[in-house]
Amino acid sequence: MMLSSDHAAIVRATIPAVAAHGAEITGEFYDAMFAAHPELLHLFNQGNQANGEQRRALAGAVAAFARHLVSEESSTPFQQMLSRIAHKHASLGIRPEQYTIVGRHLLEAVAKVLGDAVTPAVHAAWSEVYWLFATLLIAEEARLYQDAGRSPGSAYRTWRVVERVDEAEHTVSLVLAPADGGEVPAHRPGQYVSVVVTLPDGLRQPRQYTLSRAAGDGVLQITVRRVRAEDDSPAGAVSTFLYETALPGTELELSAPFGDVVVEDDDDPLVLISAGIGVTPAAAMIGHVAAVRPGRRVLAVHADRSVRTHALRAQIAEAGARIPGFRQITWYEDLDAADAGEDVRPGRVEVAALPLPPKARVFMCGPIPFMRAVRRGLLDAGVSDERIHYEVFGPDLWNEAA
Repeated sequence: MMLSSDHAAIVRATIPAVAAHGAEITGEFYDAMFAAHPELLHLFNQGNQANGEQRRALAGAVAAFARHLVSEESSTPFQQMLSRIAHKHASLGIRPEQYTIVGRHLLEAVAKVLGDAVTPAVHAAWSEVYWLFATLLIAEEARLYQDAGRSPGSAYRTWRVVERVDEAEHTVSLVLAPADGGEVPAHRPGQYVSVVVTLPDGLRQPRQYTLSRAAGDGVLQITVRRVRAEDDSPAGAVSTFLYETALPGTELELSAPFGDVVVEDDDDPLVLISAGIGVTPAAAMIGHVAAVRPGRRVLAVHADRSVRTHALRAQIAEAGARIPGFRQITWYEDLDAADAGEDVRPGRVEVAALPLPPKARVFMCGPIPFMRAVRRGLLDAGVSDERIHYEVFGPDLWNEAA
């Protein structure tokens, strides 16, 4: 997909200005859009609005797409970015007509922030950029809805909590079954669902949670870590609500499973690297391998604050025991000397110390600074970039400068 030649020249010349003011533009955009369409407050994660992550992610995505269109040397992993956004949108039930609302307010924000620099020709060029991006996303989301047997208007289904398991400090697993007694949708290890709740103040809020158990048994499982207030960051509204109120019998609204960071059923060795609550996709992947491909070699690497905060340990140990080629190495920042051993180590993950098997597929999940540091170590160790996969909880800021 290409821009018209006259618009390509304009976009190429104005990308630096748009990128430099990206956060200001998207801040103006969201404020204006929510004022005109307050119903969208229930669709967008207001926690990510408050901390600015969603604004930076949108600005980065638009600028990266524009560079992809006008530069043959663009390093933007465009297809990966497109797929990642489309899966998130499908899990939220985004509708095609909502792109018109977003486009109008986004282009108005560009004009307001950049002022007289936005001539009619500049406006037309960036309008084409936006609608090329939107058209690709709408088409990909339509395919995802069709595959899931859902439509944007029926994105959510009611599920009932049938079991609650205390996993670690401030962390619980919720085992869920369809409230209507119907079938559990098929899902792949590494996928997630959107869970939407109505908070005490009446605000309806969605959050994505990885399915932390492999498919089977007629249930789904999500694992929720309550986000505590810390420094200037407020407590997580949805995680706190679920942690405090989701008991057996509680009904929750869930989307179909989505997500493109999934394990394929081949024989390549797996290296799963996680930190904190990023262990959830690894837990599902280990369970899946144990069930369908136990001869596969799996190295699970995890970093956590302490044994007390390490979620899903028992589930992973049980699944790992069914995989002859399974090994887990864990680093704890706070580790009692009596608990230390060859595979339980103090401090932080040392990639250079990992016994990386040749031709391994690597999957990472955790804080972005952690994953960036691990990726650099993996590349230094000779792992090719196309074999490194990652999942981000929240807006994907991976492409921001490290």
